[in-house]
Amino acid sequence: MNKNNIIQSVTQIAPSELIVNPDGSIYHLKLKPEHIAKDVIVVGDPGRVELISSKFEKIEYKIQNREFITHTGYYKNKRITVLATGIGTDNIDIVLNELDAAVNIDLKTRIIKDTHTQLNIIRIGTSGALQKDIPVDSFVVSTYGLGLDGLLPFYKGLSDINENELTEEFMHQTKWNNEFNRPYIVKGSEELIQKIAFDFHQGITATANGFYGPQGRMLRLELQRNDLNELLNQFSFKNHRITNFEMETSALYGLGKLLGHNTCTVCAIVANRMAQQYSKDNKLAVEKLITIVLDRL
Repeated sequence: MNKNNIIQSVTQIAPSELIVNPDGSIYHLKLKPEHIAKDVIVVGDPGRVELISSKFEKIEYKIQNREFITHTGYYKNKRITVLATGIGTDNIDIVLNELDAAVNIDLKTRIIKDTHTQLNIIRIGTSGALQKDIPVDSFVVSTYGLGLDGLLPFYKGLSDINENELTEEFMHQTKWNNEFNRPYIVKGSEELIQKIAFDFHQGITATANGFYGPQGRMLRLELQRNDLNELLNQFSFKNHRITNFEMETSALYGLGKLLGHNTCTVCAIVANRMAQQYSKDNKLAVEKLITIVLDRL
């Protein structure tokens, strides 16, 4: 966390900027500080929350508002929060800011706390592989998040956390279209990666701001570039390669680092885009991945 980019103020944040519900919870997530464990698993699919919490010995809280579902409980005596974010970096913007606000801003006074609380936030997702040697139903951990989404430039401090050399080389090799969002690359938490996914496939995860055109899928609309996936597949720089495509990691890594939280994404590979293969039963792979994360967390 670069403290130069964090607002340190005893001034009360306006009600229009930090919206608190009548019950004292944060606006979208409907969470209070006591609802949130230090270890947070985030998932895109709301149904996956129940799947994960069904493995808990005890559940303290079940809270839902819109697509945001949260269960907090205990797995082998470790307190864990599971939260459904929904799909996309726009939802991650809400979730990361509100999780952080709930633990690092006094929701009664609307004043930033003097003591910072750091969360471990692990995304369990599904993804499409961009390399033929990564089979369906295997697992990938994101060493870096490649943002094609355009979210992080709205926040001060991106230049401090962006892997500038890697980003410039990506733009050079792909002959990046200036009409697209300027990409950025942020590193995940080495500590969490080694703890949870030391034996997974590793690489850069490309985060798109859509499922179809932004990920090179063409149905009835012609694409601006129909060679995007091939260029992502071919990218190579200092032993870095792009392993997979999904829709949340760059925002998770970028906002997490700016706000001072540890972040890590692990995905079950449900499709191989280059081999044009799709998993016959990805639910089994997802459930296996969930168990691994819970046991190692």
